[in-house]
Amino acid sequence: MGERRRATHRVEIEGVERDLPLFEVAPKLRIAVFNLLGDTEVVEAAATGLARRLADADADVLVTAETKSVPLVYELARQMRKPWVVLRKQHKPYMGETVTAETVSITTGHPQTLHLDEKDRPLVEGKGVVLVDDVISTGSTLDGMRSVVSSAGGDVVAEAAVFTEGDERETEGIVSLGHLPLFPQG
Repeated sequence: MGERRRATHRVEIEGVERDLPLFEVAPKLRIAVFNLLGDTEVVEAAATGLARRLADADADVLVTAETKSVPLVYELARQMRKPWVVLRKQHKPYMGETVTAETVSITTGHPQTLHLDEKDRPLVEGKGVVLVDDVISTGSTLDGMRSVVSSAGGDVVAEAAVFTEGDERETEGIVSLGHLPLFPQG
């Protein structure tokens, strides 16, 4: 029996091409899934493109939410020579007194809490912060990151993602390398 081939959507990131698989996320709606984990070439290309676009941002630190965007923020911070912070999704005792915000994940549909580790607060407090994500769609994770940074006394100076997705009016002002369309069915 032959395997059914999954439909894809081709993207280009700074000259690097990838075919993103389409997955149904709601009845009659598919999205192109961008997963940069394990793809060093894409991480480096995306960070290079974003670093160029963020060169004029008055940034002191880069902040992301775990998990998929961690290699991106690391490489971007390395290229921009800035410290970086990961907002964790679970509180651990060694994190001390955290600054937190709740958001609803688009991929899981469940609420999640973002935690700024006590040790990282001085990196954010009174600093110019660039929020970084792999894909920004509904903005719920972005809202959570904004809330944590604001509560910690930081100032968001830019928001960046490899791709925006969905309604382009809702992602206006985000520094990105491209836009992913939605794929309605039937």
